[in-house]
Amino acid sequence: MTPSPSLAPNPILERAAANGVALDMQGAVAVVRLCRQAKRNALNDGLIEALRDVFQNLPAQARAAVIHGEGDHFCAGLDLSELKERDAGEGIHHSRGWHVALNAVEQGRVPVVAALHGAVVGGGLELASASHIRVADESTFYALPEGTRGIFVGGGGSVRVPKLIGTARMIDMMLTGRVYDAHEGERVGFAQYRVPTGTALSKAIELATRIATNAPLTNFALTHAMPRIAEQPADHGLFTEALIASIAQAAPEAKARVRAFLEGKAAKVQKS
Repeated sequence: MTPSPSLAPNPILERAAANGVALDMQGAVAVVRLCRQAKRNALNDGLIEALRDVFQNLPAQARAAVIHGEGDHFCAGLDLSELKERDAGEGIHHSRGWHVALNAVEQGRVPVVAALHGAVVGGGLELASASHIRVADESTFYALPEGTRGIFVGGGGSVRVPKLIGTARMIDMMLTGRVYDAHEGERVGFAQYRVPTGTALSKAIELATRIATNAPLTNFALTHAMPRIAEQPADHGLFTEALIASIAQAAPEAKARVRAFLEGKAAKVQKS
């Protein structure tokens, strides 16, 4: 579990690897791996801190990222064997630490594609929901068992998951322990892509490689401005859109891409 030999030594990434999160570069794509497969990649404090450190310190050449779990599962949620008794104040600070880590995924420098398989449960679903695109293979299943275990989501799930599937469905999952399979999960909005078992990672890398060819400023606008526009009143959103559109199209790379299209040097949109 060490960073790719092609990367310059980085003590932060080396510490992250020791805590269960490894990083390798495939071209311009940072491939981030959860490496606790004996625990079904369950999340403990060390793994959360490692995720924060990796996404806050992506290599300069990274223009997109993929996150996936080694072994049979993406992530089975909180490692309950390491759950500590905390008073209310300690619990708040602990939860806010998770928020910082998953915000680093969602609000980082590059778009993130999650490759899902097996369990995407509890904190694992919170992590997946912090990604911008989710690819699930047929083995994937989703659950939020916190409600039946006497606890509550604390890694941002109450904010992010309803944006994917709606508040009513999330309440149902937590009240009843309902589990969604890959087919149902795609239907309700957990994943944008559903692929054959064993192919989620390759599809995620394919998508991330394509995303990495976009203009970086446009990718940044899509992952940072779009979610905020969606939360704004319509008039505010339209004004924000105008600002972001003008900034993006003023970038030299954007001007070059439009010029290439007008000169017939760029491919036209084709039906798949």
